[in-house]
Amino acid sequence: MPTRDNSERATVEVDAYVFDTLMRDLIAHDRATSAFVVYLYLWRASLGTGEASVRTSLRDIAEATGLSKRGIQEALSILSRRQLVGIARQSITDVPIYSVKRPWERRK
Repeated sequence: MPTRDNSERATVEVDAYVFDTLMRDLIAHDRATSAFVVYLYLWRASLGTGEASVRTSLRDIAEATGLSKRGIQEALSILSRRQLVGIARQSITDVPIYSVKRPWERRK
C-alpha cells in the first residue's frame, strides 16, 4: 500500500453497506470474492487514509492482497462495470489512479 503520512490509522471506517449488502452481492451473486477483496484494499488505500483516490499498480495490489495480477484485473473489471471503482490514467502504460465509489450514498 502506498505510504502516506496518515496511513497508519489504527482503525478505518467502512460504510456498513459494504458488509451488509455489497459483500454478499459480489461474493454470492457475482461469484467474485476477489472483487470484494480488491474493493476493500482500495478503500483502505484511499478513503481509509482520507484521500479521494490512490495511484497503485497491479503488482502492489497483488502483493498486498495475495491475489494474482490476472485475478485483480478481473476484479477491477467487475468493480468498474458495477461503477464501484473509477479507473483513470494518462496512457495505457501509466500506473492507474483508482477512486472508490459509493453509489448507495445519496448526494446532498
